[in-house]
Amino acid sequence: MPDSEVALAPGQATDRVAIVTGASEGIGRAIALRLAADGYRVAALARSRERLATLQEEIGERSLPVVCDVRSVEDVERSVQEVLGWRGRIDALVNCASATRFGTTSTLSDEEWVVGFEVKVFGALRLMRAAWPALAARRGAILNIGGIGARTPSDAVAMTGPLSAALLALTKVFADRGVGDGVRVNAINPGAVLTPRLVAMLTLRAETAGITLDEEIAAMEQRDHVCRLGTPEDIAGLAAFLLSPASGLVHGAILDADGGRTKAL
Repeated sequence: MPDSEVALAPGQATDRVAIVTGASEGIGRAIALRLAADGYRVAALARSRERLATLQEEIGERSLPVVCDVRSVEDVERSVQEVLGWRGRIDALVNCASATRFGTTSTLSDEEWVVGFEVKVFGALRLMRAAWPALAARRGAILNIGGIGARTPSDAVAMTGPLSAALLALTKVFADRGVGDGVRVNAINPGAVLTPRLVAMLTLRAETAGITLDEEIAAMEQRDHVCRLGTPEDIAGLAAFLLSPASGLVHGAILDADGGRTKAL
């Protein structure tokens, strides 16, 4: 039976190696932890050495912390070679690094826009190019973490839409290449997810309004008309599926995970 037809149960990924960028916090951290729990050896990439050390304490010897700034071509290429030197293979790549800033078109500076594109779009591009030969050798998989703003852009969070839309287009481009090279490429569009960053923002709103955090979360769920806000673990579960052989026929797909907020087809 071809490997792509074999579904792996949690803990059965054996020696598969996954690179996860933006792994020191939020969604990236949750994905790194989930893949490690599923049996992957995880190369966790981020800029913070201290946060990576904390993550490694949780994962243990199955992890490789790699300090990497995805804005640097040299850093990216060095990191990929470090992973190959560690285990000799790359089976999965998750691009989750982001430097998106909250703000409107009138408040965000040119520098903030440039940094946003450098990290989320060009960083993903660099990782996919650098890891592609190793992924093709293993008939591996790539997962890009975009954002629902790509489908519903808004001036209130002006940067999220254009950055995510560019990453989704890049996903489709590499998926086209992957048909011939045997690399599956997909993307997830998270909606509002209770990352530490969003929780901090909602906590401030709650304090200003004189209500509890739970009340503010409930109010946001009602305003956005969603079944509930997401958690990093929600996205990690979807990531584990899309990287697994169980999703072997899913290729070039973009999965919205926003609790039903987006109504368009």
